[in-house]
Amino acid sequence: MGKGGWQEFSAAASTARPAAAGAGAAAPPRPQQRVRVQRTKAGKGGKTVTAITGLEISDTDARALLKRLKATAGSGGTLKNGVIELQGDQVTTCLETLTAEGFRPRQAGG
Repeated sequence: MGKGGWQEFSAAASTARPAAAGAGAAAPPRPQQRVRVQRTKAGKGGKTVTAITGLEISDTDARALLKRLKATAGSGGTLKNGVIELQGDQVTTCLETLTAEGFRPRQAGG
């Protein structure tokens, strides 16, 4: 091509795939993660909530896990800032489900 020829796509850019987000820093395997399940009432208007913290999984995996936990527990729940919150006292149900999913959860608190 001559001086400053216009080209819509470069050969390298059209065949390259974008790198996955966070591909360099992989999360530890599920059995090595410090997953904590605790019952709390703080800031919930006196309602009991089961909080699951320490999950080092992607947002889509966390949402899929939340869906399975809600179905198993038969209650509502949400995902806030990487913490899964289920309505009611669901500690034993969560511990069993997380163990079946390959995690090693521990009960935190009382």
